[in-house]
Amino acid sequence: MASIQYYDVILKPIITEKSMNAMSEKKYTFLVHPEANKTMIKEAVEKMFSGTKVASVNTMNLEGKTKRRGMTYGKTAKTKKAIVKLTEDSAEIEIFEGL
Repeated sequence: MASIQYYDVILKPIITEKSMNAMSEKKYTFLVHPEANKTMIKEAVEKMFSGTKVASVNTMNLEGKTKRRGMTYGKTAKTKKAIVKLTEDSAEIEIFEGL
């Protein structure tokens, strides 16, 4: 787990209607590495997006969905989501501008 660098922690932003509404409260949702913890996520957001200060990080583990192809069953990969709340004096994250 020590081999995860800060640029490997955040995989991609999650853009849904619910996450877009939460941006008005300075909450941003990301898909993160399954082995990343809250301190790693906080460090990655502050290093990747200049001027941001993280107030809190909430994480959730999502189990893989059961899929079927004919008579064969399988599961998709497990994922992890993080909701990052920024402080009031923090800069906005530019990746979400214009959406």
